[in-house]
Amino acid sequence: MRKVKLPLTLDPVKAAQRRDDYDGMVPFTELTRLMELSLTRQGEVDIQLHCGVDPQGLVFTEGKAAVELELECQRCNEPMSFLAEVSFAYTPVFAKTVIEELPEAYEPVELDENGEMDLRKLIEDELILALPLVAMHAEDQCAVSSSEMSFGKIEPADERPNPFAVLEQLKKK
Repeated sequence: MRKVKLPLTLDPVKAAQRRDDYDGMVPFTELTRLMELSLTRQGEVDIQLHCGVDPQGLVFTEGKAAVELELECQRCNEPMSFLAEVSFAYTPVFAKTVIEELPEAYEPVELDENGEMDLRKLIEDELILALPLVAMHAEDQCAVSSSEMSFGKIEPADERPNPFAVLEQLKKK
């Protein structure tokens, strides 16, 4: 199947009724928040989406997204390659839907005034959440070895009298 450019927004109810499947991509340059976190500014995010209605009658949109990013290693400050892959499943939240009653398999998503969800924003959010908190090479691949790292001891702080000790004395009187 040929990869196509995904739409900006999607009406999940209509797509679920048609049981739409998308195998597409989003240019990396259109995901500005994710692009700011990466050293590279090119490429595309591969996305597969499936829309449908589950046995409970809930409309859902599920899929996978993957992108190869170039992050900065926080140990050696050199570029490192990172494959961000995510799986997601959303169900739209309507006024009558109670979020606590939704199955755990689905994340609730609010629709805009046109009854559509912003696909690119959702996918970008998922990919940002998949990034490591601190990007680092594996120790055997990093330019800085553990023997080159230095660790120090923190000297104890000066023992100063507590300025509120006087108030404590007044409280006891």
